[in-house]
Amino acid sequence: MKNTRRQPLEIKEIHQKGRPILVGTISVEVSELISKQLKKEGIIHAVLNAKYHQQEAEIITRAGQRGGVTIATNMAGRGTDIKLGQGVADLGGLHVIGTERHESRRIDRQLRGRCARQGDPGSSHFFISLEDDLMRLFGSDRIVKVMERVGLEEGQELEHPLLNRSIETAQKRVEQHNFQIRKRTLEYDDVMNKQREVIYGFRNEVLESNNVQDQLMDIMEEVTVQKVHQFSSSNEDIREWNLRALLDWVNLNFPLGMPEEELIEAGDTGKDEPVAGSLYDGMSPAQFAVAAFVSDNVRKAYELKISVENEDALKSMERFTILGAIDKLWQEHLYSMDGLRNSIGLRAYGQRDPLIEYKSEAFKIFDELMVNIKTEICHNIFRSASSLMAFQQFLSKLPQRTHHQETTAFEKQEIKDKKGSEVVSEVNEAIAKATPVRTGPKVGRNDPCPCGSGKKYKQCCGKL
Repeated sequence: MKNTRRQPLEIKEIHQKGRPILVGTISVEVSELISKQLKKEGIIHAVLNAKYHQQEAEIITRAGQRGGVTIATNMAGRGTDIKLGQGVADLGGLHVIGTERHESRRIDRQLRGRCARQGDPGSSHFFISLEDDLMRLFGSDRIVKVMERVGLEEGQELEHPLLNRSIETAQKRVEQHNFQIRKRTLEYDDVMNKQREVIYGFRNEVLESNNVQDQLMDIMEEVTVQKVHQFSSSNEDIREWNLRALLDWVNLNFPLGMPEEELIEAGDTGKDEPVAGSLYDGMSPAQFAVAAFVSDNVRKAYELKISVENEDALKSMERFTILGAIDKLWQEHLYSMDGLRNSIGLRAYGQRDPLIEYKSEAFKIFDELMVNIKTEICHNIFRSASSLMAFQQFLSKLPQRTHHQETTAFEKQEIKDKKGSEVVSEVNEAIAKATPVRTGPKVGRNDPCPCGSGKKYKQCCGKL
C-alpha cells in the first residue's frame, strides 16, 4: 500500500508538537500495518479495532490527550466523544489523518468531523493513491494520464481540484452501486415478508381463537373441493374421472370407508348448479354434487368424533394439530426458498430477470405450501385424539359400510353371489385338489430310504 509511506512521517512531525492524532483506516489490516511502522519510529500509540472492542470507549476517550496517537478503523469508536486534554486547544487541537478515502462519503465526513467537535480547534488530512481499490475500480483513467503528462514521480504528493472531483465521482458511483444492491435485496426480502405475513396471520388466528372447529371444517371442505377438481375432468360423466384416485384419497384421509358406487350415484343424481362466488364456483353439477357429498360425510364423521372427545382437551388437540402442520411445513418451505434464492441468479444467463423469476417461482411454491398445510391438517385430525379411550369409542361408533371377507389357502369359504345363492370358490377347489395325500408312514431324514438304495433318506429321495 504505497499511500502509507508518507503517513508515518506526518504522524511523527505532528506528534513532536504534542498534538493528539487520530489515524482512521478502512480495515484492520491497514491499522496493523500503520502500527508496525509507528513501532519502528518508537511512537507510543493505541490501536482500536475488532481485537480490542472491550476497551473501545476507553481508548477513544484518551485520543484527545496531549501527545496521544490513536489508530482506529473508520467504523470504530462512534458514539464516544473525544475530549481535548489541557492545553491541547492552544496547540491546534486534534489532528485527524485518513489513510485512504472510504467508499462512502458519509464515513469520510464522520472521520473528518472528529477533528473539531463542539467548536474545538482541529485539522484533518486525507491520503489517497491511484492504486487504491476506490480509484482503481471506479476512478477515471483520465487522472492517470494527466499525472503522467505533468511528470509527477512515484510517491509524490498529489494536490489538485481535479483529483478531489474525481474522488467524489468515484464515491458516488460506489454509493449508487451499493444502493442498487440494497434495493435488490429488499425486493427479494419483500417476497418472503409477504409470505411470512400470510403464514403468521393464519397462525395467530388459530392461537387467538377460542374455538377452531369452524376453521377445521372449512379447511376440510376446501381441501375436498380441491381434490375433486384435481381428480375429475370437464366430462360430466363421473365414470370418465380418475375415480379410483379420488376414492383412495378420501378413504385414506377420512374414516369413511366410502365405496365407489356411492360416489357414482352422487355424481349421477347431482343436478344443482353451484352458487357463484362460493367455494364451489366454477364446478360442474357433477363435481359440485360429489364434492358436497364427500364434505357432508366428512362433517358427520367429525361430529361423531367430537361427541366422544373431552371438550376441553379437544380444543387443545385441534389447535395443536393445525399449528403442528403449519410449523413443520413452514420450516421446510424456508429451506426451499433459500435454495431458490441461491440458484435463481443463474436465470440471468438465459436473458431473464432473476427477480421476476424469483417472484414467479416463490408464488408457486407458496401456493403449494398452503395446499400441503391444509392437506396435512386433514390427514392428521382424524388420527389425533384426546385419549386412547376416546379414540377407541370413535372407531367403534363408525358405521361399517364395507366388509372384506378373509380367505385362507387351507379352508373352503362359501360366499354369496348377488342373487343370494351359495357357490364354492373356484380358487379353494383348486387348492383342495392340489393338496397331497400321504399313503404311507412318515420317513425321517436320517432313516433308511424306502427305495432300498441303502442310503439315508436325506441323501437319496429326500435330497433337496
